Amino acid sequence: MAFIKSKKHSVNHQHAIATALLLALPAVHAAEPAKKQLAEVQVKATAEPEAAPFVAEKVSSAKQVKPLVDTPQTIVVVKKELFQQQQANTLSETLRNTPGITMLMGENGNTATGDSIFMRGFDTQNSIYVDGIRDLGTISRDTFNTEQVEIAKGPAGVDNGRGSSSGYINMSSKSAQADSFINANATVGSGSHKRVSADINQQLPIDGAALRVNVLRQDSGVVGRDEVENNTTGLATSLVFGLDSATRTTLNYLHVQQDNVPDGGIPTIGLDGFYSATIASTFPNNTAPAYGEVDSSNFYGSTADFDHIVADMATLRIEHDFAPNVKLQNTSRYGVASQEYILTGVNAGSAGIIIPTATKNDLSTWQVNRNRQGKDQQNQILINQTNLNLQLKQGDWQHNIASGVEFSYESQLNYTLALPTGTTQANANLYNPSTNDTFALPVRSGAKTDGRTSTAAVYALDTIDLTPQWQVSAGVRFEHYNTDTNLITVQGTATPQTIPVGTLIGSQATKSDNLLSFKTGVTYKPTDTSSVYLSYATSQLPPGGSNFSLSTSTSNQNNPMLDPQKGTNLELGTKWQLLDKKLFATAAVFQSVNKNELVRDDATTYVPLGEKRVRGAEFVLVGSPIDNFEINAGLALLDADITRGALYSGATTDGGVIQWTPKTTFTLWGTYSWQDLKVGGGARYMDSVARSNTVNLDAATNSMVQVPDYWVMDAMVSYQVTPDLSVQANLYNLLDEDYVQSLNNGGGRYFPGTPRSVKLGVNYSF
Repeated sequence: MAFIKSKKHSVNHQHAIATALLLALPAVHAAEPAKKQLAEVQVKATAEPEAAPFVAEKVSSAKQVKPLVDTPQTIVVVKKELFQQQQANTLSETLRNTPGITMLMGENGNTATGDSIFMRGFDTQNSIYVDGIRDLGTISRDTFNTEQVEIAKGPAGVDNGRGSSSGYINMSSKSAQADSFINANATVGSGSHKRVSADINQQLPIDGAALRVNVLRQDSGVVGRDEVENNTTGLATSLVFGLDSATRTTLNYLHVQQDNVPDGGIPTIGLDGFYSATIASTFPNNTAPAYGEVDSSNFYGSTADFDHIVADMATLRIEHDFAPNVKLQNTSRYGVASQEYILTGVNAGSAGIIIPTATKNDLSTWQVNRNRQGKDQQNQILINQTNLNLQLKQGDWQHNIASGVEFSYESQLNYTLALPTGTTQANANLYNPSTNDTFALPVRSGAKTDGRTSTAAVYALDTIDLTPQWQVSAGVRFEHYNTDTNLITVQGTATPQTIPVGTLIGSQATKSDNLLSFKTGVTYKPTDTSSVYLSYATSQLPPGGSNFSLSTSTSNQNNPMLDPQKGTNLELGTKWQLLDKKLFATAAVFQSVNKNELVRDDATTYVPLGEKRVRGAEFVLVGSPIDNFEINAGLALLDADITRGALYSGATTDGGVIQWTPKTTFTLWGTYSWQDLKVGGGARYMDSVARSNTVNLDAATNSMVQVPDYWVMDAMVSYQVTPDLSVQANLYNLLDEDYVQSLNNGGGRYFPGTPRSVKLGVNYSF
């Protein structure tokens, strides 16, 4: 039996990358052609320069009244032209095009599902939006109906209300247009990947009306992983009336169904940094046999494991232009989502590996602990937003105002699943797991959590052009929220036995309060197509604000007795549109602080005095620096510290680092077109990240103290066979780098990075 040795490439390029990107910005600016004096001619109109495929002028939100170059905040926009080149089909894959983001695997006993995103040091999973409205559930989002992905970094309470200090991610949906067209794609690839999609837009006989339909079917395995499947069916429709008129009505509907075989991960045994107390005690004085990594394709679950997701969302948007400078927009949405899954996870942590005493030197007899876990969750949202945009002149000042009101109702119902009393899950053979073992089935225990949050909010934002060179902006949002949670728990053996064990106990928790968020900024414009800005913004996240669920536990951040967590962001940045707006360069330095986090003070006491601080710099270069060449590059440098943490002995976090936050991340993608041929490629660098916040976590007695850094390189080539037909090949992980994509909190299991693989696609468009 051969065991794979882990590969580690510990190269720190943060200074070289930063220097190269900084030097590139003035060089590109200097390359901008000088304007020449032309002979006088008569013209009817001035044509706008053709936009570069990767460059976005604005975000889709009506609350952002200015172009990106004049918006005093770091906002990265990933357009469909970019993620389609990469055949990036999910939100998580698309987010590889912006630095400063990592993916999580979950807690020690639970595997995270869906888009588990960490951004700028803070959890962002519950700050994902679709067309400016909070999305539902912990699902993996597909991009088949996405026009562009907008990543706003730093606290943004004015934009969306309650939220974390990381910022938010918005997926802007495709909408019906005046032109008729059909775009279709069929792709096959490694891991039994099969995917077909179509985007059909048809002008209707009714004047100003159009219908757009996007469909998707994916039947796919996961490259390098046995048994795991990702299968998705999607339908999105957009019906618009009144195109190019003063009143426009849009009705959108989205249906997504996923039927997956989920992945519980693989043991970390043998990886660089692995430690097991069981192995250490069984083989004192380092006498253990030469064990190695398990095969990264091993599947430790049951083929009967499942992840069923159904999501439906209907949106009605009505827009009316009262005048060229006055626009009213009203959006209503109702959405429901349900997720049911049974998953078998492994735990190779401190006590997760089982070594039979009689055959301890025979690696083929070693076992690993595994558990069956499940989720039965239903989400619902009902929301109405009204936004008024107004431009008006007051003396020499030009006001650009966005104001509105919002009413929302969100709910989440979670049924607790557990193995029947007395039932345990059989261990798996560590190096040769079998899917034919007997698997226990989790069932509803009778416990459940039913949480609801209702919100009423009013907001106003004004950007004032004081002079052609100076702008000031200010925004404020006031909202009242009410969270109500009904809990049913099961009386356990540890509880004083005033009632029989197993009796269902009902309780209720409520929290009602007011939140006030604001942001302000000052912008100086050296030229019409550049800006230098200083901004300050805040956000608040109250108990239950992310999952609609309150807890009566004194050690839980969702205890209603606690104050909201409060985030602030101070940012100094600059943005430049270069080469007739074909190239967009940004740079920013910032400091984000999150206060009122719950930390452990001693063995039994928790206090809401925690504080985290992230200082950093971010650089982005996107567009076409020369003809036929497109680039998207980003670099983030982060210094993430816990400035006030737990002082409890043995779990001290005060002065520690924020887990899952790399100091350096870098992303690069570029393509060059020559006649009908397009070739391109890119690279991603992820610095090492800490698994735990604990200060001075001893690697000699703790497994996987950090996730090693890695580089991944990809490539693509496409050829335009006819004006309507093209073929495309994408190659991933060209160097077949062996790396840890995500790790669980306990360090006992991980998801491996995708090995070398390929996708072959055919695109049809007319």
